[in-house]
Amino acid sequence: MEQENKQMNSLPDNAYRELAPGEEYKPMMPAESRPKEVTPYSVTFGLIMAIVFSAAAAYLGLKVGQVFEAAIPIAIIAVGVGNMLGKKNMLGQNVIIQSIGASSGVVVAGAIFTLPALYILGLDAQFYQVFLSSLFGGVLGILLLIPFRKYFVKDMHGKYPFPEATATTEVLVSGEKKGNQAKLLAVSGLIGGLYDFCVSTFGWWTDAISTRLMGWGEMLADKMKVVFKVNTGAAVLGLGYIIGLKYAAVICAGSFMVWFVIIPFVSYFADGQTVAVGEGISMLLKDMSPEQIFTNYARHIGIGGIAMAGVIGIVRQAGIIKQALGLAVKELGHKKSSGEQVERTQRDLSMRLILSGVIAVLITTFAFFQFGVLDNWFHTLVATLIVFIISFLFTTVAANAIAIVGSNPVSGMTLMTLILSSLVLVSAGLSGTSGMTAAMIIGGVVCTALSMAGGFITDLKIGYWLGTTPAKQEGWKFLGTAVSAATIAGVMMVLNQTYGFVGEGALVAPQANAMAAVIKPLMEGGATPWLLYFAGAALALILTMIGVPALAFALGMFIPLELNTPLLIGGIVSWYVGSRSKDENVNKARRERGTLIASGFIAGGALMGVISAILKYCGADWYMEWSGAEMLAVVMYVLIILYFIYDALRAKK
Repeated sequence: MEQENKQMNSLPDNAYRELAPGEEYKPMMPAESRPKEVTPYSVTFGLIMAIVFSAAAAYLGLKVGQVFEAAIPIAIIAVGVGNMLGKKNMLGQNVIIQSIGASSGVVVAGAIFTLPALYILGLDAQFYQVFLSSLFGGVLGILLLIPFRKYFVKDMHGKYPFPEATATTEVLVSGEKKGNQAKLLAVSGLIGGLYDFCVSTFGWWTDAISTRLMGWGEMLADKMKVVFKVNTGAAVLGLGYIIGLKYAAVICAGSFMVWFVIIPFVSYFADGQTVAVGEGISMLLKDMSPEQIFTNYARHIGIGGIAMAGVIGIVRQAGIIKQALGLAVKELGHKKSSGEQVERTQRDLSMRLILSGVIAVLITTFAFFQFGVLDNWFHTLVATLIVFIISFLFTTVAANAIAIVGSNPVSGMTLMTLILSSLVLVSAGLSGTSGMTAAMIIGGVVCTALSMAGGFITDLKIGYWLGTTPAKQEGWKFLGTAVSAATIAGVMMVLNQTYGFVGEGALVAPQANAMAAVIKPLMEGGATPWLLYFAGAALALILTMIGVPALAFALGMFIPLELNTPLLIGGIVSWYVGSRSKDENVNKARRERGTLIASGFIAGGALMGVISAILKYCGADWYMEWSGAEMLAVVMYVLIILYFIYDALRAKK
């Protein structure tokens, strides 16, 4: 019992910064302690969370195209229920609850970004196809990420911001402390949550403001195709604070280049254009809004940039990939040195088990493709190879993106997967409807694998900061993935029968519609924006040559402007509160207080987003539209920024 209780009551002061030479990070639950982690309570609670949040995330994702990250709300619920039941020493168990439950958001993203495209294209998707593609993709994502865990969470300590992992960790730590830190997190969570709830549920003010609010802004948008937008959510502002000014500036630079250089430049030469360019596009460029030019043209440059940044990342991380493969060969050859003992907080599943798992998943995926999708041995082999190669290579890219910005460009990477797999399948003699079905299911498996890799690195970073056993997180993640895959398959069938994906009143499913639009011309012959993909790829190479992080820049080009600008505002707030004093200790205290406030904003916004989605699902339509909503949004956004700065500056040494 003494060992169970032997833990710190807060994160060490070197948790978020780079370590000095020779300095070591010691987590809250030290390696020599034996905390309670996997218990009947933590596993059962985690599975309930996986089921509930899979259903909620699927509905919201298909309805509005946004999949909320479940990790933070689940952490809040785990802490709240544990405290309510009077449970002690819950830190290790709460990490397991969060890790199992968080499978929901990542599996849902993998499934709903791709598989509804089957319905949109007039093809049928069976329960087993949705379930197995989500399951195999999720399991593959876990297995392929584990060899890179140490690199991302330990070797790169303090080099990546890990915004979502930071917020979730602060929630779990405050649940243990129950002191001033917990109070500050609760207050900021309440303020941020109510702020976002008023926007999403009541519509008292808008969730985004743009220069169209003014007459001159409307004229700029119409004549010059220039528009500036900001998402006014408290959660996104908090995300920007944790990311910090450095990465936020790079992300926004990518966004600004698309919106203030490429879109106006393209539209300037559009007046003489007489032919619409692009598959399924009938409108001329000169008649398009800046948003339509972004969706139909400029965004594809971002996709090309993400793909090339991924290739560059793979080349740069070749040493880590080689190291992981070397470890696998060493373990398989029983060459592990005698007496080699790995401390508890660095103990992963054995490489032998991982390799056996990867082989088993590939064999079952091969059988699924052959007997459930393709019925052609050669095409099945090609499809299985595509899944493995792309998942293996882009796993580190997905983890990298989450570590930097907290959002996974999985839809961009999946679009690239669909393009590559379609080209390979067509050259292998597979096209038409059967080709589209195969490509979409391949996309579903890869999308889920990359989504899982990105989401799981967050769980492992949380575990690293707090001191849980990685092998336990990794082992029980498989169960959470299986339960989430079954839930999403059932929910998708029900939603298709209730609303449908085509016709009036259909579910929006924007990502799946984008995938369907890309796949159709490739399989049936049509226009594909190769030049735009190439331009993005070339730009990523140039950025790398001059030392600019290409992935962060390309993410900015791909993610809509209104979601990038608040990151920059949050980064500026972070710089401001951490640089006002001449005493560095005061600046440090202010930055740390700001991190807690930002974590509260993210947590409150995420939790209220779930509640708002449930209310809408139950038919509670309290949303009102009125003419002053956008002007009030400006006032409220300025007020919450000023509150953030004021509260952070109150920190004492």
